[in-house]
Amino acid sequence: MGEAARLPMEAQLVLEDGRAFRGRAFGAAVEGAGEVVFNTSMTGYQEICTDPSYCGQIVCLTAAQIGNYGTAPEDDEAAKPYVEGLIVREFSSIASNWRSQEACQEYLERRGIPVLAEIDTRALVRHLREHGAKRGIIAVGDAAGMQAKAQALPSMQGTDLARVVTARAAYAWPGPEAGPRVVAYDFGIKRNILRQLAAHGCRVQVVPAQTPAAEVLALKPDGVFLSNGPGDPEPCSYAVENIRGLMGRVPIFGICLGHQLIGLALGGRTYKLKFGHHGGNHPVRQQASGKIEITAHNHNFAVDPDSLPSTEVELTHFDLNDGTLEGMRHRSLPLFSVQYHPEAAPGPHDSHYLFAEFLTLMGGPR
Repeated sequence: MGEAARLPMEAQLVLEDGRAFRGRAFGAAVEGAGEVVFNTSMTGYQEICTDPSYCGQIVCLTAAQIGNYGTAPEDDEAAKPYVEGLIVREFSSIASNWRSQEACQEYLERRGIPVLAEIDTRALVRHLREHGAKRGIIAVGDAAGMQAKAQALPSMQGTDLARVVTARAAYAWPGPEAGPRVVAYDFGIKRNILRQLAAHGCRVQVVPAQTPAAEVLALKPDGVFLSNGPGDPEPCSYAVENIRGLMGRVPIFGICLGHQLIGLALGGRTYKLKFGHHGGNHPVRQQASGKIEITAHNHNFAVDPDSLPSTEVELTHFDLNDGTLEGMRHRSLPLFSVQYHPEAAPGPHDSHYLFAEFLTLMGGPR
């Protein structure tokens, strides 16, 4: 590790409301700018950094020490990190893990991600919980002008980021040679979702976010998957239109942004949460059975359950922390969705059954 990493410079986070947190700079020596949110996962910092749903955001991790098990290429959830910056209490200078191939410092420095460490992350999280997610700037040097720069950043509300992170061309994901054919819309899809679909015997074709419904149907899919992704669902009118063109024609399973887009396609409304749900420990209740799942979350928007037509839509899952709608199913069409992340990278595995339910909806294994 280089001299700059051993003797980090002073740096700070300044929020749009003027609140400032001083610490030390690690990672890349660049400025970070975006909406500041917090994630309560105890592990999985590499998966979090490479989750496209964090495009445009700086992530504060609440676990006390980050970087202590290094990084491994197979833990990347996308081809590159998408976070705009990382905020941690302690950034470990050493890694102890037989799988690690690169220290977290070198990994983030090489990929251009700034890290602010040695701040009171509990104070930052409390501020965000009380006042809501805030735009912010991570930078080395004087705070003069940083608040104004933070205020000038674009708001997540009204911003279509699915266009930014989606694949530029369709591609096939490695998997079985036989089995149900699934076309997966990439609004910011994570690799472990594709791994889960392949592990359940599906042949997966990934298509860009704006692919017309007619082109998807021409592929003769047995099912369509709508992925996670960043930003506000409401500007994604192209996706809503395509979902309406697919509803009733083919089984559909959506998660995260895909869930929100289904809500809009069904005539519902979405809204921005105060500070979002980000973590691997959110309790969700299945309405039919009363069973509680511990689930992985990463979303800033939610579907308003009162806006959905109750004669057409069954509300299947609710968050026990704040009552947010977490799942729904159409009463007559082969269509269902959840707000959380059943692929669990990182996170618990309580929700893997949803991929099996999608397989059943498509008619089972081939």
